[in-house]
Amino acid sequence: MFNPERPPEIVAQRWLNSDGKRTLKAEKGKVVVVAIWQLVCPGSQKFGLPQAMRLRGAFEEGEVTVFGLHMAFERLDEQTPEKVEAYLSENGITIPVALDKPNGDGLPETMKAYELQGTPALLLFDRQGRLRRHYLGAVDDFRLGAEVMALLIEDKDSPREMSIALERKLAAALVDPEAHHHDHGDGCGCGHDHSHDHDHGHDHAHHHHDHDHHHHGHDHDHDHGANIAHGLPGHVHGPDCKH
Repeated sequence: MFNPERPPEIVAQRWLNSDGKRTLKAEKGKVVVVAIWQLVCPGSQKFGLPQAMRLRGAFEEGEVTVFGLHMAFERLDEQTPEKVEAYLSENGITIPVALDKPNGDGLPETMKAYELQGTPALLLFDRQGRLRRHYLGAVDDFRLGAEVMALLIEDKDSPREMSIALERKLAAALVDPEAHHHDHGDGCGCGHDHSHDHDHGHDHAHHHHDHDHHHHGHDHDHDHGANIAHGLPGHVHGPDCKH
């Protein structure tokens, strides 16, 4: 189990749309958003990448870094680096994209290191390099923008108390989509409203959801804030999916 206070580095076999290797460490001082996707995942193409590009256009690059992470764990012959690179070019996706490093027949390296469950997904890091949110599934633009703005308000050396206070204000202001969501299942059994919170405040209170025989959710014991991460309903591609 990794420590979100000191999260792992992205392990890439190659970077696209970049002159060289990019690292989370080099981006400390900025808010970092990593959009995780797969070429064979419709949700990635419909929600994840377009949203990442909208985010890139909404915030100054000196304040917010937006990366893509192509995390191929299925149908690998359809997701070669050449095919991913061609897709980015054809669809005007210009953010730097890391190709997660393969691990033989197992899950790719960054996916394992972060205990990621599928695509599309988002990771949000604060100015101090701490992992603050992990969304699984599509995320509403307003919620994501509010999350990023809250992290931007924090200083590079912001005390923990400020992080806690801002997260509590954000939690109080944002509507919880789970309050209005009724799980109606899907054919795959792995696709609705998953959230993985990297809390910064009280004891880690985690939402866990069972979908058919699949259980999503994992605990990361650390603290700093409110329990507010929620993805939107919709099909999520995970390694246990039966497509």
